[in-house]
Amino acid sequence: MEGGILEPSLYTVKAITVLDNDGNRLVAKYFDDTFPTAKEQKQFEKNLFNKTHRANAEIIMFEGLTCVYKSNVDLFFYVVGSTQENELILASVLNALYDAVSQILRKNVEKRALLENLDAVYLAVDEICDGGIVLEADSNAIVQKVAIRTDDIPLGEQTVAQQLTRKLEVLQSAKEQIKWSLLK
Repeated sequence: MEGGILEPSLYTVKAITVLDNDGNRLVAKYFDDTFPTAKEQKQFEKNLFNKTHRANAEIIMFEGLTCVYKSNVDLFFYVVGSTQENELILASVLNALYDAVSQILRKNVEKRALLENLDAVYLAVDEICDGGIVLEADSNAIVQKVAIRTDDIPLGEQTVAQQLTRKLEVLQSAKEQIKWSLLK
């Protein structure tokens, strides 16, 4: 660092977490060694929750990190970056995460619905950020990439390729079941 100017970096996000209204971890992904052990991560999450669960702000400087957060019903969404990180970038990641989760959960953003769709939520986190580098900040694009359940889409709205893929999966499953029943 020369003259107070920092080197630009793509590694903007240190962590993305979703906590319940008791401060318990539901979703967490850490992208560097700021908190190397699960015990340290959970302690950080607990301290962060205790500091933010009653606050009305959207950003906090906490333990040498910039944390942006949003709450809804019984969930708290956090995006964590370094103190030098641009808050607007962190906020855009947070908004992308929240909007994508909201779409995945069909606007029913609460703990029970999140736990029922935890696989899709983790996929959304992976689509948003990889290794601390922001990959996608458009919630619609994230949801499109994560939409793996064709069962939820009415048959009339599915493409021909989706219908054929589903039929092939069913045939493959039936073939496996017949094979195993004959081998018994």
